[in-house]
Amino acid sequence: MNSVIRIIHRWTSLLFSLVVASIFVGMAVTTLPDWYYYLPLPPLFVLIPTGIYMFFAPYFSGRRDTLPAAKGHA
Repeated sequence: MNSVIRIIHRWTSLLFSLVVASIFVGMAVTTLPDWYYYLPLPPLFVLIPTGIYMFFAPYFSGRRDTLPAAKGHA
């Protein structure tokens, strides 16, 4: 499940970046319709929950990978 969320987040972030870049290019070339500025919102609504999941996933995993020095052992 974790790898699927990472793949979704990765491809959605690429789509989001391309849409935002197209807005900047479009603003330099011509006047864009108002609806065009809302195109980044759907990918952003996917990026927010997947990003939050990936941020907090290590805290809720069963593994505790800590270095021996972090446990207080020499």
